[in-house]
Amino acid sequence: MFTGIIQDIGSVTDIIKNGDWVVSIQTRALSLAPTAIGASISCAGACMTVIAKTDHSFQIQASAESLSKTTIKDWKVGTQINLEPALRMGDELGGHLVTGHVDGTIRLVSRMQDGDSLRLQFSMPKDLTRFIAPKGSIVIDGVSLTVNEVSNDFFGVNIIPHTQQATTLGALHMDDEVNLEVDMMARYLDRLIQK
Repeated sequence: MFTGIIQDIGSVTDIIKNGDWVVSIQTRALSLAPTAIGASISCAGACMTVIAKTDHSFQIQASAESLSKTTIKDWKVGTQINLEPALRMGDELGGHLVTGHVDGTIRLVSRMQDGDSLRLQFSMPKDLTRFIAPKGSIVIDGVSLTVNEVSNDFFGVNIIPHTQQATTLGALHMDDEVNLEVDMMARYLDRLIQK
């Protein structure tokens, strides 16, 4: 489990593409000392297992399923990604409960200044529309956000200056693809209603 509060922006330093991909990621601010081999780290919103580590870098292994559902398939050396270690008992829950199970990818369709903030609009994924509601929670590339607006074609969020600097969202360009995780409670509520 995660909170959607990003602790560092990491950088991809190597990718080995034999079968599953083995990706090496360097971190500047994330302390890897308490991170065990086999622990989870949210990498651009995807819950990934640490298979090796040094003091300032770690490796993950991305399966075919992860590559098909996330932006990992587009990573290359130098790609910047949001990082968050798994939530520990007693940690502050500043965002919302996040699983790191990416539902799919979406594209940025509009970017405009709104005061000091950025107003970002993303393509509405047709199969996930029922899970996205105004003032509900959403996770984009691992960042916990509040949905501001919803239409049939898009949904929008505001990114304050701190979030622009502390995550990769401030550097997004038109048509960039990002990982999306809908709110876990909305998903379970939908399942209960269907039953």
